[in-house]
Amino acid sequence: MKIIKVPSWFQFLFSSFVWRFKTKEKVIYLTFDDGPTEKLTSWILKELKKFDANATFFCLGKNIQTFSENFKSIAENGHQIGNHTFNHLNGWNSSTINYINDVERCQKLTQTKLFRPPYGRISFAQQQRLKKDFRIIMWDINCWDFDEKINSHESFEKIINKITKGSIVLLHDNLKSEKKLRYLLPKILSHFSQKGYSFKAIH
Repeated sequence: MKIIKVPSWFQFLFSSFVWRFKTKEKVIYLTFDDGPTEKLTSWILKELKKFDANATFFCLGKNIQTFSENFKSIAENGHQIGNHTFNHLNGWNSSTINYINDVERCQKLTQTKLFRPPYGRISFAQQQRLKKDFRIIMWDINCWDFDEKINSHESFEKIINKITKGSIVLLHDNLKSEKKLRYLLPKILSHFSQKGYSFKAIH
């Protein structure tokens, strides 16, 4: 089974990133990468609304342009927007200047202070440049909703045992993740709502 929870030592080693929030409150921060999409975004928003849940959407500039109405719906429903680059660039395979230009291109559409690097991959030089303007948000819980080889039920059982107060949960708003997300999201929302948790957006 792949790692669901990012180890504490790893979070400490890269402490300039935000991995989770220290809090005594029963709060979870759901995040969705890669959207907006044609149909899945709307479904996610409806599911969140059922539980009065807020979330953070790290959007791709190219998808914002394609599905502009769905992008508007995210903010209109009280959720937070984050920058996820324009073209879903892998920072380890991109020059700093090309990477920054791609982020800035997306920023013209997102106008946010939050940034998440695709794949969680970003070079030191890219990080140093971006942290002047952004909070770089990672995650401590990875649901692996994009991996079809992992059983959805197994994923859910492991996820609910790893999420803690202040966890930042990584999910995806893309077609590759749709099947697993439609299984996982309602169950996560229901399970933790029954335990007295609330779901907040990152600011």
